[in-house]
Amino acid sequence: MRAKMDYPNINTKKPDGMKPDGSAYRVLIVDDSMFVAKQISQILTSEGFEIIGTAKDGLEGLEKYKELHPNVDLVTMDITMPNMDGVTCLQKIIEFDPEAVIIMISALGKQELVKQSLLSGAKNYIVKPLDRIKVLERITSVLKGT
Repeated sequence: MRAKMDYPNINTKKPDGMKPDGSAYRVLIVDDSMFVAKQISQILTSEGFEIIGTAKDGLEGLEKYKELHPNVDLVTMDITMPNMDGVTCLQKIIEFDPEAVIIMISALGKQELVKQSLLSGAKNYIVKPLDRIKVLERITSVLKGT
């Protein structure tokens, strides 16, 4: 039987969730859908990201961000949620921390809200249904500044 050392080039790509120093990017997921939050979490953890918190609406997301700050590298934020929508939460987080890195998650047909989010400080957006490759591409391009 062959061992891993027999195939030195297998999977030499560094996981997308790792910073240049080797530590994991820390992510806060804000989404009222347990299914979507779990999906994002699975996609990101499979690439080495660390999920440091989840919130079910904008109000809880804002509280969690303030509580975890400055140890949050990225926030994924659903646009449509109860209690406080994602755009309002985005604006309040940016007000609290102008350096916050937030990527909006949107259903198709919400272009106006996506545009408003980008103008308010969101770094990018991802459209549902979630596609693993697109999610990772958008997130890594924002985190790595490409």
